[in-house]
Amino acid sequence: MPPDATTTPDPRRAGGAATGRPRAARREPLTARVRALGRGPAPAPALAGLPGVALRGRTAGSATRPAYGRAVGGGRSRPPRGGGLRRLYEQARRAWDRPLTAYYVILGAGLLITVLGLVMVYSASMITALKYSLPSSYFFRKQFLAAVIGTGLLLIASRMPLRLHRALAYPILVVSACLMVLVQIPGIGQSVNGNQNWISLGGPFQLQPSEFGKLALILWGADLLARKQDKRLLTQWKHLLVPLVPVAFTLLGLIMLGGDMGTAIILTAILFGLLWLAGAPTRLFVGVLSVAAVIGAVLIGTNPNRMARFQCVGATDPGPDDSCWQAVHGIYALASGGWFGSGIGASVEKWGQLPEAHTDFIFAITGEELGLAGTLSVLALFAALGYAGIRVAGRTEDPFVRYAAGGVTTWITAQAVVNIGAVLGLLPIAGVPLPLFSYGGSALLPTMFAVGLLIAFAREDPAAKAALAVRPGMRWKTMRRRVKERPSGER
Repeated sequence: MPPDATTTPDPRRAGGAATGRPRAARREPLTARVRALGRGPAPAPALAGLPGVALRGRTAGSATRPAYGRAVGGGRSRPPRGGGLRRLYEQARRAWDRPLTAYYVILGAGLLITVLGLVMVYSASMITALKYSLPSSYFFRKQFLAAVIGTGLLLIASRMPLRLHRALAYPILVVSACLMVLVQIPGIGQSVNGNQNWISLGGPFQLQPSEFGKLALILWGADLLARKQDKRLLTQWKHLLVPLVPVAFTLLGLIMLGGDMGTAIILTAILFGLLWLAGAPTRLFVGVLSVAAVIGAVLIGTNPNRMARFQCVGATDPGPDDSCWQAVHGIYALASGGWFGSGIGASVEKWGQLPEAHTDFIFAITGEELGLAGTLSVLALFAALGYAGIRVAGRTEDPFVRYAAGGVTTWITAQAVVNIGAVLGLLPIAGVPLPLFSYGGSALLPTMFAVGLLIAFAREDPAAKAALAVRPGMRWKTMRRRVKERPSGER
């Protein structure tokens, strides 16, 4: 009986009569699409209208994406050569690109270098302490106290806001300059190893103001360049050089009055690092470098002690008057260490043969007691710290963070290169300690504060802030705070 106007047609039997189209008109497109599926993957537009068609447990839309390890025609495809190495490289690259990688690398590398330095200071300074009728742990206890204070400074610096760091730039510069002036006043300044660059704090404690001058120049120079960049003044050479270069040369003059050539070299490296980050033109950069090189050559040529240090570069014999004694015995210590060293505490050179075994030449004792493996570990930690600092400086949009992070990275990296190069006999002995590693509280305190600066800058990255905000501990604290704020009758 044909359906009348009051009968509702059954779409399953009508075959399209409910839509007003014949059954064949709807069957043909469907048949063509199914045939296309049998021949191979159909293009996405042809399968877009069939969200319910299943193909081996997957929808038709997923059939356009071939499974991993299979070719389009159904056969298996061989993985590309070097796939394992490429996969490891991709995993390492993704891990390094995580927001908190630089934060953890700076914190971990800084603390590991400091802890390993404490161990080596204790081992290298035992004989020197007994030589002066002091307890064997005398130098270690002083270094440990400085490390505890430096850890507090690191935590404070890592939690301070950027505006407070910028506000402290001028006070730190003024205080450091005043202390360097006091060093030259007889009765206040003290001379150590021929250099007048120390102030006695009473008892066994001394202070070297030039170490704090490095930190002061970085903070003040970064704040100065950031303000000038905001005003678009760095395109003019006079604003780029003044007053940054005159102030830096003033600090260099105060340092050179005390005869500390090594610290002057590091301060010059910091100045060049700031100018390079500020985009100084090549001719201007070369001009400043030429002036500094001429001044350095004059200062070295007029001092017999400095000339003797240059003559000891690459020396393998102490010489007739033992002028290269320290440089040669540093090489002896590294050569006798072998692959894995003689063991902590088993150094021979520290028994009076190698001068300054726990300060400037502690890297040589490390090579003798820990071997090539120990020295390469120290180099890897400094490389990781420097690379993380470069990443922080390169990824920020804040000019102050970029200049300050670049300055701190230049400071630590340049000082490590100068110290290790002197121990290896590749550079003249400059008398600078290995950052975070050598004995010396005056060098350790500002360096740990600088590492805290890098940590604070790494935390200021927007992606790092978001990652820190969703850590489990942070989320638990947030939830607990919200629970406390609820009304008393609400659960």
